[in-house]
Amino acid sequence: MATPLTDQEKRKQISIRGIVGVENVAELKKGFNRHLHFTLVKDRNIATPRDYYFALAHTVRDHLVGRWIRTQQFYYETDPKRVYYLSLEFYMGRTLQNTMINLGLQNACDEAIYQLGLDMEDLEEMEEDAGLGNGGLGRLAACFLDSMATLGLAAYGYGIRYEYGIFNQKIKEGWQVEEADDWLRHGNPWEKARPEYMLPVHFYGRVEESKEGARWVDTQVVLAMPYDTPIPGYMNNTVNTMRLWSARAPNDFNLKDFNVGDYIQAVLDRNLAENISRVLYPNDNFFEGKELRLKQEYFVVAATLQDIIRRFKISKKGSTGPVSFDSFPEKVAIQLNDTHPAMAIPELMRVFVDIEKLDWDTAWAITKRTFAYTNHTVLPEALERWPVGLLETLLPRHLQIIYRINQGHLDGIGALFPGDLNRIRRMSLIEEDGGKRVNMAHLCIVGSHAVNGVAEIHSNIIKNDVFRDFSELEPDKFQNKTNGITPRRWLLLCNPGLAELIAEAIGEGYVKDLSQLQKLNELVNDDAFIRDVSNVKQENKGKFSQYLEKEYKVNINPSSMFDVHVKRIHEYKRQLLNCLHIVTMYNRIKKNPKAPFVPRTVIIGGKAAPGYHMAKKIIKLITAVGHVVNKDPVVGSKLKVIYLENYRVSLAEKVIPATDLSEQISTAGTEASGTGNMKFMLNGALTIGTMDGANVEMAEEAGEENMFIFGMRVEDVAEMDVQGYDAVTYYNNIPELKQAVDQIQGGFFSPGQPELFKDVTNMLFNHDRFKVFADYEGYIKCQEKVSQLYQNPKEWTQMVIKNIAASGKFSSDRTITDYATQVWGVEPTDLKIPPPNEPRKALEETARVLMEK
Repeated sequence: MATPLTDQEKRKQISIRGIVGVENVAELKKGFNRHLHFTLVKDRNIATPRDYYFALAHTVRDHLVGRWIRTQQFYYETDPKRVYYLSLEFYMGRTLQNTMINLGLQNACDEAIYQLGLDMEDLEEMEEDAGLGNGGLGRLAACFLDSMATLGLAAYGYGIRYEYGIFNQKIKEGWQVEEADDWLRHGNPWEKARPEYMLPVHFYGRVEESKEGARWVDTQVVLAMPYDTPIPGYMNNTVNTMRLWSARAPNDFNLKDFNVGDYIQAVLDRNLAENISRVLYPNDNFFEGKELRLKQEYFVVAATLQDIIRRFKISKKGSTGPVSFDSFPEKVAIQLNDTHPAMAIPELMRVFVDIEKLDWDTAWAITKRTFAYTNHTVLPEALERWPVGLLETLLPRHLQIIYRINQGHLDGIGALFPGDLNRIRRMSLIEEDGGKRVNMAHLCIVGSHAVNGVAEIHSNIIKNDVFRDFSELEPDKFQNKTNGITPRRWLLLCNPGLAELIAEAIGEGYVKDLSQLQKLNELVNDDAFIRDVSNVKQENKGKFSQYLEKEYKVNINPSSMFDVHVKRIHEYKRQLLNCLHIVTMYNRIKKNPKAPFVPRTVIIGGKAAPGYHMAKKIIKLITAVGHVVNKDPVVGSKLKVIYLENYRVSLAEKVIPATDLSEQISTAGTEASGTGNMKFMLNGALTIGTMDGANVEMAEEAGEENMFIFGMRVEDVAEMDVQGYDAVTYYNNIPELKQAVDQIQGGFFSPGQPELFKDVTNMLFNHDRFKVFADYEGYIKCQEKVSQLYQNPKEWTQMVIKNIAASGKFSSDRTITDYATQVWGVEPTDLKIPPPNEPRKALEETARVLMEK
């Protein structure tokens, strides 16, 4: 049962979480009871907690609908340039609380639910995560949608409505086991199916040449059904749309021609078409060249471009005669989130040339001005390279178009660098070595007017290394856009205590302008503020400790340092380095149990791709080490190791606010940006990390002396690649490293199977691309500095405050403002669309004001 808020608590909360207001609360209760009765067909005697969640979700959704319709009317009136964010992943997490916050309804809903005798947190826990993403790339897309709506951009997210999202992870006997994520089982109250906008997508077939041009014929058709989800901006009455496509077989599927005999089989075979949107591929930073994945990529692109062109044409409703596409790039910006939607480039060319009958050069000029491409990784195994034979079968017309794009591209290079055949080979869209493949990154670069990396160091690596030939050709095409996170979800929603404390100190303007956090620097020596920040962290740790004790049946020491490493499991992220530190701490405690030791709870979590055997072995190693450490009576409460099962957005919202130390320890030059690093910084954790990704800029903003930076820099790694990395030398020269590795290798942590971790140690010695041993010594020494500072709570908290004060740059509002002005050619606005209860005249007046601007 919830405890009622005191008047003081209510006053504290009014600022950020919305006004309570008697009428407001009464209306919400009325809506709740109405939905329980009419939508869910239940009464209070037989309703389940899930029914109550759905009743509340529908009630909150009611408050979105009017604003959603209004926003779309407003865009129709003002006909702004539209931004289309194309992504195969949108890792949205839960929607209820985020919607309440962005509409300013949170306090009123809390009060209404309390008066109904229910507990808000229990209801929120009923919601399934929308797990339509793997990690950073998919979560970035979700943060961007929030910022685009908050900045008043006419923006649309386009992707796939996967029936099954990222798998649920179970840890059984220390091993990862995958379970299907049937997230739609109970229905999704936030989406609206739009069958009236269903569109055909074509596959296979052949190309027929005629005097009218090429025709793609004898194709198989799959229908794309759109499902729309509202995306509310923060307190500005803007509600944008995320449109996700679901695959449907046409009603005559397999029934028209030779299959007439077996009607039953034909109906069952509809699944083959509908499998396109069945499941998210669970790979992070790894390319798996499967036909179904290519179908997914083309499916989202073909449906989306039809939608974009339909919307462009109706905005031209006044004009007579055939539509001119000359103004297309003035009205449409399309951002490609990595190369996954790269087929949009040949598809737009196909539509322009084959269907709209534009000449090639005109079509190509328009296409290039429309698209921009974001690169997310430099790991070679992650770059998409599709076999020509697969494209020839699945998308024969698109392969022809890609060849023609490549011809023009290579002709241009040949003219600039006569006889430089090596350069032509390097820059071709078609790779010849080891079977012909299309390099999708090259296609994106050639077909876009802007290319960006996601942190300064990453963008420099792209320009000067990976795509050097291209940036020499067109240096102005290459930009940086450092990633960001939305402070609505990643502060207000997940850490209300800290959000309120900051609002009391500097006002609430920071929520929409995170750079205002700099004002906290004035409070870095304020004893009362230091105490308050420390208390909020302790509260969050206490709450998370209770969660851990409930879920894992372990005793947590809430005054221990919470040392947290949560992200996808990958060799480049070096969870193994963390593991070696745990073993080293364990060995030090065992060697000298009476020596002072700063207690730690080490929390590691994240999913491994199901086919990534080394990553799964790493999980098993961490759990095996934890098993030994946690049950050793000599260790007691000094050191605990927790493997956090099924890490996902809703779990990140719990662990991040409770963290003291954030682990960001990838090999320099491998993590493009990272965004978890920013979430921890904003929530009052200190960072131990390498100079990689956005860590570099975090150190720039906060001062390197306010982070725990260790290890090789990019230049050191490059030099070591030339000199050669010899793991054995480190092993022989560092006794604590040798001891730890010997224990892992010798079966100390797997007494039943002494050989269990042989392939891990074999990798570390013989083919460790990420040079774990080379950074071990620096990491251990840096961790000693962390423990030393943690013993001085005041100094620790002062460093925390400096970090929070420096985190403003890492708002996705700043990132999106940079994309808007430097890539998309649109302007953010703080204009508030009139709410639905104001007459339509107000909407037209606001539209007039905007257009005069």
